[in-house]
Amino acid sequence: MRRFRRGSDGDETNPGTTLGRMVHVLSSRTLLRPADPDRSRAFYGGQLGLAVHREFGTGPERGTVYFLGGGFLELSGRSDASAPASPDVRLWLQVEDVAAAHAELESQGVGIVRPPVREPWGLVEMWIEDPDGVPIVLVEIPSGHPLRYRPGI
Repeated sequence: MRRFRRGSDGDETNPGTTLGRMVHVLSSRTLLRPADPDRSRAFYGGQLGLAVHREFGTGPERGTVYFLGGGFLELSGRSDASAPASPDVRLWLQVEDVAAAHAELESQGVGIVRPPVREPWGLVEMWIEDPDGVPIVLVEIPSGHPLRYRPGI
């Protein structure tokens, strides 16, 4: 396990003296329980064009795991269709070109909640929702933005 120290801002991601240990994470995924699994598979696999990593189980509630860059998104099971999407769940997806993603998603019939905007913190963000109302932000990190490099590392 890797050792970390607490930074001056409370951040525990800086290597240094030991305060705790981090579990060695091999993989991660976000799990969603859609109200209508077929509709959600059509959205994520068809309209967003996410590649399938694997599928498991049978029937309409079978699981489908999609690639999300360095992570995965799993749709499995079924939620109560009358229950609203949790306001605490959001997906953050980094894309190379938000303007191109905007055009592509519009051509696929995806409703745009908010078109691309350069935020005060320098990222270009646009918002969409999945069929269950889960907010999804597509983010472009412009060249020269601090997220593009890590000075001193």
